[in-house]
Amino acid sequence: MVTGSDFVPTDDDIAIVAVSQTPAYRLWNDSEQMLIMRCVNDLLGSTGMDRNDVQFTIAGSCDYLSGAPFAFVSNIDGVGAWPPVYESHVEMDGAWALNEAWHRLMLGDIQTAFVIGSGKSSPGTPRHVFPLQTDPYTAAPLGLDYPSIAGLQANALINAGKATERDFAEVVARSRRAAMSNPNAQVSGDHSVDELLAKPHYSSPLRLHDLPPISDGAAAMIIARGKRALELTDRPVWIRGIDHRIESHHLGLRDLSSSPSTKLAGEKVGVHDGPVDVAELMVNFSHEEIILREALGLQDHPNVNPSGGPLSGHPIMATGLVRIIEVARRIIEGEAHRGVAHASSGPALQQNLVCVLEGGN
Repeated sequence: MVTGSDFVPTDDDIAIVAVSQTPAYRLWNDSEQMLIMRCVNDLLGSTGMDRNDVQFTIAGSCDYLSGAPFAFVSNIDGVGAWPPVYESHVEMDGAWALNEAWHRLMLGDIQTAFVIGSGKSSPGTPRHVFPLQTDPYTAAPLGLDYPSIAGLQANALINAGKATERDFAEVVARSRRAAMSNPNAQVSGDHSVDELLAKPHYSSPLRLHDLPPISDGAAAMIIARGKRALELTDRPVWIRGIDHRIESHHLGLRDLSSSPSTKLAGEKVGVHDGPVDVAELMVNFSHEEIILREALGLQDHPNVNPSGGPLSGHPIMATGLVRIIEVARRIIEGEAHRGVAHASSGPALQQNLVCVLEGGN
């Protein structure tokens, strides 16, 4: 792969040309559309584009979060319904919207796309919503929620000899300390490991700080093909690879102490074909960082989740896209040249997406 100053993009090369995200709010008192509109206006302003210059729009969201049927239809108001938009939607995190947009641009008949992820969780209780997505015969009737499943996975990790509760606390302490320099974080602070371990269990062996703070928020980006990307920015972030893998939704059919789907996705996109300067992983529960580091070969990497990650703010349906944005932003600002972003969906890292980004024009 040709990189750096010798790289000349073709029309099959697709880049992120602008990014935007809102802070992770504990409670957003306005509509989800207003969260989206804020990001869209940022993107249009930074690129000088008009709404009718964007040829495709795709959003990731979940109607169940706000309790409004077909909320994804009204969310298009945040983009602007006129001029008429060519629009799609995924009932997934915005990272999966990026995956579809990337494939859509590869068809070659359009040059630009909006990618959006948004969620307003405060009207409801995600802990009661997401058990409905688990296996309908065994898990859903039990009301087996994500924190409980996360506790089972954390125990599996301990029983396999791969981690301890102190390891989990170290992830939290580092993440919250990193979040102190992140203006979009909902939770941050300088906590010692011993202080965290003194807290009571919430879903044993996990404590409340091992869980992500549920947030309202949105994130968005504009991606473009080849020469069009260079017309829109002098610091494009090229998507070198993106891959999505799924494991069984039957928890008993998986080794919960590992993530083969993440490992396979990382291999497919060539995570280690070059140096990794920064990695943003969708660590919704502290123990997941240990699993994901192992799957991606980043066990000793010093620059994982410098934003604080989801443990500092979790705008459901935007969290994975935020991971990609955080890597892209560091490349745009010259802090990194090549990075890896990860997003997950489903209980116990059931679905995993890995994206490799690189600077240079």
